[in-house]
Amino acid sequence: MNVYEVPVIGTVKTDKTVSVKVPGSKSITNRALLIAAMAMGRSVLKGCLFSDDSRRFLECLKGLGFDVAYDEKNCEVAITGRGGVVPEKKAEIYVGSAGTAARFLVAMLAFNEGEYTVNSSEQMKKRPMLPLIETLRLAGAEIECLEEEGHFPLKIKGIKKDCFPETVTVNIDKSSQFLSALLIASGTAGKAVEIKIEGSHGMAYVNMTVEMMKSFGVSAEKRTSDGLSYCVSGKEGYSPRVYEIEPDMSAASYFYAFAAVTGAKITVPGVHTDMLQGDVRFLEVLEEMGCALIESDGTLTVEGPEDGKLKGGFTVDMSAFSDQALTLAAIAPFADGSIEITGISHIRLQECDRINAIVKNLKAMGVRVYENKDGVLISVGKNVPDITDESDLCSISDMSDMPDMSDAVHGADIETFDDHRVAMAFSLTGLRIKGIRILNPECCAKTFKEYFSVLDGLCQKLSAFSSDIQ
Repeated sequence: MNVYEVPVIGTVKTDKTVSVKVPGSKSITNRALLIAAMAMGRSVLKGCLFSDDSRRFLECLKGLGFDVAYDEKNCEVAITGRGGVVPEKKAEIYVGSAGTAARFLVAMLAFNEGEYTVNSSEQMKKRPMLPLIETLRLAGAEIECLEEEGHFPLKIKGIKKDCFPETVTVNIDKSSQFLSALLIASGTAGKAVEIKIEGSHGMAYVNMTVEMMKSFGVSAEKRTSDGLSYCVSGKEGYSPRVYEIEPDMSAASYFYAFAAVTGAKITVPGVHTDMLQGDVRFLEVLEEMGCALIESDGTLTVEGPEDGKLKGGFTVDMSAFSDQALTLAAIAPFADGSIEITGISHIRLQECDRINAIVKNLKAMGVRVYENKDGVLISVGKNVPDITDESDLCSISDMSDMPDMSDAVHGADIETFDDHRVAMAFSLTGLRIKGIRILNPECCAKTFKEYFSVLDGLCQKLSAFSSDIQ
C-alpha cells in the first residue's frame, strides 16, 4: 500500500462510546529495555510495544550478548541483565532509525570496557549526536565518528566501570534523550554521579526516565541550587522486576483527536490523566478546544463537540509534548479561530523537519500557515491574521477579524517524509476533507504498523452510527 486514501465520515451524532486499543508506549518500552538490560538479574516487561524501533533495540541487545526472550502475541519481553556490564566486549550493532535506542545504547557502551561499532540508517545519520558524544569523550570514552563529525556511524572504546566520573555535563538544547541516556547509564556506576545540565528542552521525558529508574531501585535527585543538575544514586544499581508498560499516549492521542473532529465518543483502555507520558497534556488542549473529558474506572473517554467545530484563538507551548504538534496542526482547520504552536523548534531535527512537514502539507490543503524559528501559526477559521510578509509573524493578540476560511480547505496528497507521526496525524484531516491521501503509509511501522487498519475499523463502526455523514 503506497497510498492510503482517508475515508470521509464527517461528524457523527451518537451516544455510543467506541473503544480503541493502542500498543504500549514507545518511550516507556525503550527505557524499560535498557534499564532491564542494566539490572542484575531477569526482568519481565509486560505490555511492550513491538515496532520497527523496539525490534531494532531488541536485536541490538542480543547482538551485545544479552539473554533476551520475547512473546509478541502477549507483548512480553524477558531480559537477563548483568548489572550494567555488556557481555560482548567487541561487537557491531545497527540501530536503524531508532533514535531512542541509538542515544541510549551509545551511552551504555561508552561506560563499558570494550570496542563497539554502531551503524545507523541514513535518516538517523542526519540527527544530532554531538552533545552526547562530547560529554562521553570528556568522561574518558574514545568515540570516533566514522563519517561526519557528530553523527553516526560511531566507533566506541568504552571505559572501565570503576572509571565512571563522578560529575559529567551535557547540553540538551537539541534533545532531552542525551540526558536520559546519561541518567540511565550512570545508575550502575557503583557510586553517586552528578549530571549537570546546559541548555533547555522539554523535561517531560526526563521526568519519565527518573520515575522509571526509581521503579527499578535507582534514584535521581533533581537539584536547582547551582543550576540544574541530577544526582544519581548509582551505588546499588538496578534491581530486576516485573514491569507493566502503559499504553502509548502518543498513539492514543490520534484517536482522541479523531473524537474531536467527528464529535464521536472514544475511549482508550488504560489511559488516565496521571500517566508518566508527557503527551497526556494533549488532553488539556482538546478540552480547551471544546472537547469533554470523562474519566471513569481508570479509563479516559473524549467526546468531541456535537457539530465537530472546535475552538481556536489560542497559543500553546508544546515543548513538553511536541510529538502532538503535528496532531494539533492536522485538526486546526476545524477550529473557529487561529492556533499558534510554540516551543517546538527541536522537532526540525527529528525523523524529518516536522515544522516543514506541517507547513508544506497544510499549504497543500489551502490552509494559511506561517512558520518561525520556534513554531507555527495556523490561520484557518475566524480571526485570521492578514499577513503579507511571512517574516513578520503576528501573534494571536494582533489578529484582525476576518471571515471563516474553513470552506477553502481541500484535499491533497500528504507528503510523509518517511515519518510515522506525519502520516498518522494528517489522516485526521481527511476524516472531514475529501481527497486526503497519505503517501507511503507503511512508515507507520516504526511505532504502530496496524494504525490504518485500526483507523478503518473505527471509521466503519462510527459510520454505522452516524446520522450526519458529509
